[in-house]
Amino acid sequence: MSFRVFCLNTLCVSSLLAGIGEGVFFPDDAQAEGVASSQKAVRAPLSAKKQPNTDQTKKAEQGQNKQTTAPVAAKQEDLVVKASRSNRMYVTNGGDLGVLGHKKGLDVPFNIRSYNSSLILNQQSQTLGDVLLNDPTVRTTMGYGNYAQLFQIRGFTLYGDDIAIDGLYGVTPRQLVSPQLYDSVQVLNGASAFLNGAAPGGSAIGGNVNLIPKRAASTDITRVTGDYTSSGQGGGAFDLSRRFGKDRAYGFRFNAAGMDGETPIKGERHDDIALGGSFDWHNDDTRINMNMNYQKQQVFGGRSAIIVSSLATDMPTPKATSPSKNWGQRWAYTDLSYLFGTLNIEHDFGEHITTYAKFGAQSGNEMGNYATTTLTNSRTGDGSVGAMADAYNVMNEATQAGVRAHVNTGFIKHEINAGGSAIWEESDAAYAMSLVGESGNIYHPTQFTPNETYAGGSLRNPGRVSWNKLYSLFLSDTMTFWHDRIALTGGFRYQDILSDSYNYGSGSLLSHYNSSAFSPVIGLVVHPVKNFALYFNRIQGLSAGTTVGSTYVNAGQTFAPYQSTQYEVGAKYDVGRFSAGVAFFQTSMPYGMTEPYGDTGESIYTQSGKQRNRGMELTFNGEILRGLRFNGGLTLIDAKQVHTAGGEYNGKTVIGVPNYTINGNLEYDVPFVKGLTLVGRVVSTGKQQFNNVNSAHLPAWSRFDLGARYTFLVHNKPLTARFEVDNVGNQRYWASVYQSDLVMGDPETFKFSVSADL
Repeated sequence: MSFRVFCLNTLCVSSLLAGIGEGVFFPDDAQAEGVASSQKAVRAPLSAKKQPNTDQTKKAEQGQNKQTTAPVAAKQEDLVVKASRSNRMYVTNGGDLGVLGHKKGLDVPFNIRSYNSSLILNQQSQTLGDVLLNDPTVRTTMGYGNYAQLFQIRGFTLYGDDIAIDGLYGVTPRQLVSPQLYDSVQVLNGASAFLNGAAPGGSAIGGNVNLIPKRAASTDITRVTGDYTSSGQGGGAFDLSRRFGKDRAYGFRFNAAGMDGETPIKGERHDDIALGGSFDWHNDDTRINMNMNYQKQQVFGGRSAIIVSSLATDMPTPKATSPSKNWGQRWAYTDLSYLFGTLNIEHDFGEHITTYAKFGAQSGNEMGNYATTTLTNSRTGDGSVGAMADAYNVMNEATQAGVRAHVNTGFIKHEINAGGSAIWEESDAAYAMSLVGESGNIYHPTQFTPNETYAGGSLRNPGRVSWNKLYSLFLSDTMTFWHDRIALTGGFRYQDILSDSYNYGSGSLLSHYNSSAFSPVIGLVVHPVKNFALYFNRIQGLSAGTTVGSTYVNAGQTFAPYQSTQYEVGAKYDVGRFSAGVAFFQTSMPYGMTEPYGDTGESIYTQSGKQRNRGMELTFNGEILRGLRFNGGLTLIDAKQVHTAGGEYNGKTVIGVPNYTINGNLEYDVPFVKGLTLVGRVVSTGKQQFNNVNSAHLPAWSRFDLGARYTFLVHNKPLTARFEVDNVGNQRYWASVYQSDLVMGDPETFKFSVSADL
């Protein structure tokens, strides 16, 4: 709370220092990085010495006023133009493609988009899920038992453990992410084992999210923000950026953001704080940047997902209750603290060779006591509520190093990438749980005192439960010819995965896994005309295999890593102010399952399970008409269970994967009210199958968000006020049932914020 008060007080003082004079209004968010430097040129002339009050002097003063007002207005208009160009809803095609480096979307055979910090600020995003509401290919759901955000891309899971920072896995806070620390949120659709290596959590099969921390901008920034979210959350943020030294070679940036109070869900409270600092230096040949971040998030009395996997197949989908309903327990909480950072170094050896190295680390501490409802009767809402306390500590390290070389062989240009990467993860954990659940009802919840008598390890001193090491080597060559109209990429990654698991409490080794795989890639880009591209890729996803347990006839067998295979073909169009893309994809993912071993009555564990997702993605971004901007699109998905145990569910749709998703975001600069921008968003999700036999499903749902922002200058200091309403009308809907965890949609939420650039 003290942090919030500090931010709000600072904002008030800053506004007073700015003065209360005549304001100059302009039609876009004025949180521009170029505003501060422009302010120096827009100062009112000093007052002239007082003259006798005669008709002659009055006429002279009027003439002088006409002469001085015009150039001042022109300079202010110039300031307006610079601010409006720098602060719109920016979504760019392109980003960091791991092994291949930073690329424009039009030049690569992959589908990647980047959402920038201006969008995050203007949309008042408080979680990573808020940012990804802009993406028509992504859906957000919740983790099992806790309040973690999980993401679904192309119908496959992306765990928080497998979200990257600066292209490195294992560094990001694994449950909740504060987006205020990041300059860009990049979404890569499709598998990425070659580009980024195997994700340590075993997900990222259908897509990947990469976070780029804020670093010093080309112009100085001093920005203060105060905000309020219903039903009683207050907070604020501070953003400081400076460049200094000869040629402004040194850069520093500091960010702080915090919020606490009651959420729109009854009885739920959030308390968040995020701090980030970065430093960079460069000369003609070398670039170095490092950042260090701290994030602490607490949830009290939270509403968790509902487990529906125990329901009988003849049970219908439960009726959606009020979005603000909370079936959780008042004693439930989570406390998440993370310290993490990265270091990046690049050096050019002449014009054609660049070497680079990245390092990252994270230390995380998680404590919580969770109440999770398992639904047993969807008609009445009856279920069993389990209680479980846990402690989870992580210490992760990651690194990547490589070289990029540009050479020519005749008429063919080559970009060669070679290098390696490694990840080390150590996890310590303990738990205490109740063996018998309490009776509960999601429509008429009651409170109880948890009785967590069954324990594994010590909550005060958790012991090691897992140790993972992933290392890989990669090599690729991108060949371009026909005046750079054709680019062909070929390469591979050798991936080794080592994983040990240990007994809770005793620390004895339970299982050991060590296996490896080669993962190839091929991609083709053709530019038949300027600003247009056709592309194709075949790429894989990798996740750790299995060492078979003692209850199977093939006990002790070690399987190679699971290799998912993706085929994708698409087209892109990009003219800067507007872009569009279409992609058609198919991804086949194997998984482990149990099958009868002949007529022996015993079972064998195999890797012959298979899920196949096919679909189409259509995306748009940019200025449709002058002052009217759009970002969004459509995804169609057909997710099938192809090979299941005994063929029982063959041909059935995968649980919780919607048959379509639509997102549309609009911004409109009102021409007759300078400074006013109207914003709107629609999020629509198709039906989702409720169980494996497809006997019930969640109905399709749509939600609408509306808002506005108003930007003005006070003594040449830009201030922006924003107001937004999410889920207008408080629409009742179940948002997701992915992995049999039923998640309620968010209630109607009001957001208000004010930012000042000083």
